[in-house]
Amino acid sequence: MTLLSTLQSRIAKRAQYRRTVTELRRMPLDVALDLDIHQGDAERIAAAAVYGR
Repeated sequence: MTLLSTLQSRIAKRAQYRRTVTELRRMPLDVALDLDIHQGDAERIAAAAVYGR
């Protein structure tokens, strides 16, 4: 993989991570609780979804 494609991939993943965190934080509380998602878990959930961590 070239430096440029690696950089583009990382930028795209970071943007996807930020969008996912934003969506999780904007989720209505009743929906989040039904899904057993707590507000403080947004970053962990987004990282798992985007980076596979």
